[in-house]
Amino acid sequence: MNVSLRPRRRPRARRTLAALSTVALGLTGLSLTACSADSTDDDAAGDTLSVAASFYPIQYLAEAIGGDNVTVTSITPTNVEPHDYELAPKDVTALSSTDLVAYVPGFQPSLDDALAEVAGPTVVDLSEAVDLVPHDGVEHDDEADDAHESTQADDGADAATTDPHFWLDPVRMRSAAQAIETALAQADPDHAADFEANLAALTETLDGLDNDYSTGLAQCERSTFVTSHAAFGYLAERYGLTQASVSGVDPESEPSPAELATVKQVVQETGTTTIFTEELVSPKTAEALAAETGATTAVLNPLESAPESGDYADAMSANLQALRTALACE
Repeated sequence: MNVSLRPRRRPRARRTLAALSTVALGLTGLSLTACSADSTDDDAAGDTLSVAASFYPIQYLAEAIGGDNVTVTSITPTNVEPHDYELAPKDVTALSSTDLVAYVPGFQPSLDDALAEVAGPTVVDLSEAVDLVPHDGVEHDDEADDAHESTQADDGADAATTDPHFWLDPVRMRSAAQAIETALAQADPDHAADFEANLAALTETLDGLDNDYSTGLAQCERSTFVTSHAAFGYLAERYGLTQASVSGVDPESEPSPAELATVKQVVQETGTTTIFTEELVSPKTAEALAAETGATTAVLNPLESAPESGDYADAMSANLQALRTALACE
């Protein structure tokens, strides 16, 4: 497992990262939101490794693997769309006091800039572990190739964009989990056995999701699904589907009239009956497309923020059921 770690710029002699977590108690008074461990128990918090996850899916992994031995914070607040989230100065200050930061570079430019400035944390870059690939506008299968060459116009800027949405592929999520476990064990070797055991339990959950998707999407009337933004490319590739998206990998990007016309054509040619929307992005464009094509709308959660109920695995299971309904799977 290749884990990209960027070491601290200010090493503190004879002090481990676990010992340094006493400094991170100040995080609870800053804007980073503590998501695990009892923040009122100062003594307990002082014995744990402080971990800042860039947004929810990485937070989920760190909490599951770290257990009681870590205090996890989410850099992106709940119910905030993370792509273009701007860190406040106090967020950057909080980062300098944490032990370890796990993130994907390029997904949140404000965080990239902050990590280039702060000197405190060890930085875990997950991009190599999860094998990110460029987003080229569409993920194809034979049905989509017959329907149209591409579901998005060839936009040079979007074509060069790396797709960050690895977490919607349980197999890539498992690779990220392994990378985080390695980083935690290096930072706090006294609890390495605990991290390894927690990783094993988490791997069972992720393997179960992979199996559910593989079997649940194996026999469907359709294989093309239409989404608000291109968050599901890795999922589509993994399970033999085609994602057609209204917007690119950034949900705030506005589709051109030509792009909308192309997606409309794909909907009509593939017999798509459902246009998927999401909770953190305005559904107006998707709803208009549905009205024009006679399709219905449903929610497919890109899991860029914590779900209202349950956790990552629960939301992924709900997504599977939504896809099975939309694709008329057996």
